[in-house]
Amino acid sequence: MAVEGVIGVGKTTLVRLLQPRFQAAQLLEAFDENPFLSDFYADRARYAFQTQIFFLLSRYRQQQASSKFLRKSALLSDYFFAKDKLFAHLNVIGDELAMYDRLYEALAEKVRQPDLVVYLRADTDTLMARIAMRDRPYERQMDRAYIEALRQRYEALFATYEATPLLIIETDKMDFVRDPKDLSDIENHIRATLSGIHQPRLPDIETMSEARPAWKLIPVREPESRIEANWQALGDFLALSEAVGHIGGALSQQPPIGPDGAPETLQHALKIAAHTLISLAERANVSLGEPL
Repeated sequence: MAVEGVIGVGKTTLVRLLQPRFQAAQLLEAFDENPFLSDFYADRARYAFQTQIFFLLSRYRQQQASSKFLRKSALLSDYFFAKDKLFAHLNVIGDELAMYDRLYEALAEKVRQPDLVVYLRADTDTLMARIAMRDRPYERQMDRAYIEALRQRYEALFATYEATPLLIIETDKMDFVRDPKDLSDIENHIRATLSGIHQPRLPDIETMSEARPAWKLIPVREPESRIEANWQALGDFLALSEAVGHIGGALSQQPPIGPDGAPETLQHALKIAAHTLISLAERANVSLGEPL
């Protein structure tokens, strides 16, 4: 299950609160690892492409690694892969956007879709208040116009979203951090939605009396056709290139030695590179054979 919504709406907080209730693993976006993020908020036009490419590769790597959790338990994530394209089309322009789109399509083909996307909806005033409350240094000068533009993009995305079942939750009047009832209401609606996903027809959940329904369930439809295999192989190649870069970084940083005698960070980087190389070979129908 993936929880989505605009910056500040409470995605990560909700996942952390729901994780013990569902006895699930959690996958949290590593936004603080992006070295371009603070520069991006200071000058979006200049740093948009670098910021977005880093996020794209980081999210792709996380999604590929998440399969190990799914073999053991349910998995709750505070984002889904399609958000990357939403942000890119808001911030990146021209030839850089065309390049991004080609790379995104190559990687997105191999990312598993969630069983359910939960969209936390909130007005811009609510979002700005929550951003100010958490007080992250690089968000202190957050542009209200940017948050409003981002909110509109999310609204447009989910207005026509058909890739997976979708549960929309109005959060303006909720406080699931301090009010256990709000958190339990969300949990119960999610459980009801998950239990009904495989039914032939999915009725809308009963709405509340506000102008906008507090809960809305969107049924799943068949995904669009797959892109060609050569773009899939390109995605493996790009992931491999990133993994090789991590190997170089591990070697230069001289990380601590693990119990098997190999540097721990280097060992991790080598495992990722090996896994990606095997995937690329299988995609290209090439036998690696014996070492040369």
